[in-house]
Amino acid sequence: MKFLKIKDIKNSSVYITPNFPVLQTKRYKFSFLRVLGAISLYTLFISIIVLAVVLFTPARNVVFFFENDRLNEQIVKVKELEGKVYFLSNELQKLASTNERLKYAMILASTDSLDSSSAIYDSLRKENSPLKKSGGNLLGVFLDFIKLFQSENSEGIFISPVSGIIIKKYEPDRGHLGIDFGVKKGTSIHAVQSGVVIFSGFTPEYGYSLIIQHEEDFISVYRHCESILVKERETVKQGELVALSGNSGYKTTGPHLHFELWKSGKTVNPENFIINN
Repeated sequence: MKFLKIKDIKNSSVYITPNFPVLQTKRYKFSFLRVLGAISLYTLFISIIVLAVVLFTPARNVVFFFENDRLNEQIVKVKELEGKVYFLSNELQKLASTNERLKYAMILASTDSLDSSSAIYDSLRKENSPLKKSGGNLLGVFLDFIKLFQSENSEGIFISPVSGIIIKKYEPDRGHLGIDFGVKKGTSIHAVQSGVVIFSGFTPEYGYSLIIQHEEDFISVYRHCESILVKERETVKQGELVALSGNSGYKTTGPHLHFELWKSGKTVNPENFIINN
């Protein structure tokens, strides 16, 4: 088999015979390299024209219609994912902060080795008792002494947090560490005894919750509230309005108040301490 040589290709020619309706026809002879150059220039010219149309005219929107549409869809999805990631990140930070605060509250409730000069115990120190502020008045001293006596012997004297019927008893063996009061949404919740608020916030399981530190190493816990009316480190008095009942948190099946009472880091039956069920 005989192959064509490059020299033969360079020396070859192309003949063109136009088909005109005339009696005589004329043939045109062009070298192969000349024809190849003309075709290359024509192709380059057409490419430049197409590129200019795509880049500098509205026709590019038609050419890249499908690509732009898919790109816009991807941009929208990326923005949605960014928003979800940002939301989840904030929620995780809130949950971490809430868990740390709740852990701190439980530590305060279960230990008596904390520094007594801590700000959270300022309102419970006996140096702030009315007896120190009597100002030398004999009647005042007597009344303050009565109040101090009542305060120092007030262990176990708690009022009911709400006016309602107990619909679920204290059953620690079944994991129910308090009692449930059947009350409608928005019922007033009162502090069962004077103390200091050591937790006031939201948890996913129990919704809006409140924990109050009392004297004699007692704490009271109020869960599933609709709203909390006091803040952390705030001093409350016995009977003071501190929250409104609700149905917050996913561990609830209806409006009620879940109330717990703790003594020295252990739960106790609130019914044994509340004096006005």
